[in-house]
Amino acid sequence: MRLIKQNIEHKDGSGTATLLPEEPEDMWHAYNLIRPNDLLRASAMRKIITESGAGSRSVERVHTTLTIRVTKLDFDPQASQLHVSGRVAEENKHVKLGGYHTLDLELQRNFTLEKNEGWDSVAIDTLKEAVSQDAKAQLWAIVMQEGLANICLITEHQTILRQRVEVSLPKKRAGSTDHDKALQKFFQTTFDSVLRQIDLANPKPLLLASPGFTASSFQQFIKTQAATGANKQLQQFLPKIIVAHSASAHLHSLSEVLSSQAVTSKLSDTKFARETQLMERFFELMRNDDARAWYGPKECEAAVERGAVGKGGGVLLISNALFRSQNIATRQRWVKLVDEVKEQGGEVRVLSSMHESGKRLEGLGGIAAILTFPIEDLNDGDDEGGIEDDVFANGDGDDHVNGFEGRREHYEDIEI
Repeated sequence: MRLIKQNIEHKDGSGTATLLPEEPEDMWHAYNLIRPNDLLRASAMRKIITESGAGSRSVERVHTTLTIRVTKLDFDPQASQLHVSGRVAEENKHVKLGGYHTLDLELQRNFTLEKNEGWDSVAIDTLKEAVSQDAKAQLWAIVMQEGLANICLITEHQTILRQRVEVSLPKKRAGSTDHDKALQKFFQTTFDSVLRQIDLANPKPLLLASPGFTASSFQQFIKTQAATGANKQLQQFLPKIIVAHSASAHLHSLSEVLSSQAVTSKLSDTKFARETQLMERFFELMRNDDARAWYGPKECEAAVERGAVGKGGGVLLISNALFRSQNIATRQRWVKLVDEVKEQGGEVRVLSSMHESGKRLEGLGGIAAILTFPIEDLNDGDDEGGIEDDVFANGDGDDHVNGFEGRREHYEDIEI
């Protein structure tokens, strides 16, 4: 994402930022930046219907620039498309004030954003991250078993299923080679699919994970293909292949794989590896019934108030879905909490709701904390319920459980 210009006042957060999305990942940053009630200005196509005095009608499509007050966002991670709906906030000759329109944000086309309540600290950090020129850490992953392969692209912020390969394999029978032949054909199909996805001129690491020996067998298949010498780039790609064990071939097994020592040792500098490690650390404390691990809004706020999420190892894990609430007071509540942890010297990790670690956090209500010292009584007294009903607005978690008010009491219901 390129920052074209910005005039944001640091005192009150007023002002605008004009941004240019340059690659598909930038649409994810835009999705995180734009919130309900913000003002968004971008170019659009508008259908204009004119009627002559004789009653005949003509339809014309015209280019225009619209400013809308955002009401809804629709993000398609597979296609990296972002559709933003809202009411027209500035009238021009083609549209009337108050009319509804949907802006389709596109690559290589500017948009200007003005925050309804000003640019708070979380929005500023998101903007800085979006325009950072540092190389984005990426990893290709295939979680597989015989006859099934899920080919995924893991970026800093998302786990994207790029292709699913599924074929029916005959059972192994004594004296028959049908199973082995079908398995080789499955490997060939998966291999061809991977080559269509990966840029071997500038490849990212490839993680192969499976129960049993399927991943190792597929790695050997790739080595055999490279041994022909026909593809020099494929030979150079072999050292970037990592093999790991997974419980299944399904996507939810990725969180387990990414937290394994064999994988994190090679990917320790990437954002998603750090977040996965922190989630594993949190669940480890929970399993040991350690009073340094708490989840739920009331409990985490109480821990921060007591200074237990500060310097010396304190970590606040919070889902970015919390900042998408249409309730301004709700967003301000979480921004204030994030600022307090930073002031105390603690670490704050805003986890993506579209990454495996973020999905696991949403299962805890969207917020958790690793404390610097144990506290036993954070959930004593009146339970005030949990996250407001509109926290996971815009489809960012409506199907997740709201109202986590403790930690150990509900632990057996949490998927780890």
